[in-house]
Amino acid sequence: MNLIVRRFNEADALDVCNLIVRNFLEVNSKDYGMDAMQKLAKIYNVNKVLQIARYAHMYVFEIDKKIIGTGSISSYWGSETESILLTIFVLPEYHGRGIGTKIIKTLEQDELFMRAKRIEIPASITATEFYRKFGYDYKNGVKELDEEHHYRLEKFR
Repeated sequence: MNLIVRRFNEADALDVCNLIVRNFLEVNSKDYGMDAMQKLAKIYNVNKVLQIARYAHMYVFEIDKKIIGTGSISSYWGSETESILLTIFVLPEYHGRGIGTKIIKTLEQDELFMRAKRIEIPASITATEFYRKFGYDYKNGVKELDEEHHYRLEKFR
């Protein structure tokens, strides 16, 4: 498996959008229900992906010129010492092959991670245990879903 990692460019927006929507409908729907995920899928259009790419360092992960994963890191509300990981998704048929691990390791080498003292992840119910394997734990030790039905995880460096 020859995995290429590179920064997102605008031509990737539709593929990234489709990858995210497939995860909502095929994976996250098991924890959140299909109705909620169909509503979210409508929000995550090409413009939403481009909007995130404007303020975040977005990466794509390719095999044979096909985008099979994505992940982003951004400053946390403009902070110089806090960052946030966003839009971490792998095509469902590539789950369990180490792509997610590669995404986390890539994001953790980005300059926005390296300068941060604290990194946050708004984790879906589905992905929480995956992130915890990398040392992210419940923010302030509190395991509860926020208003967006995410667990807020954090890691200190």
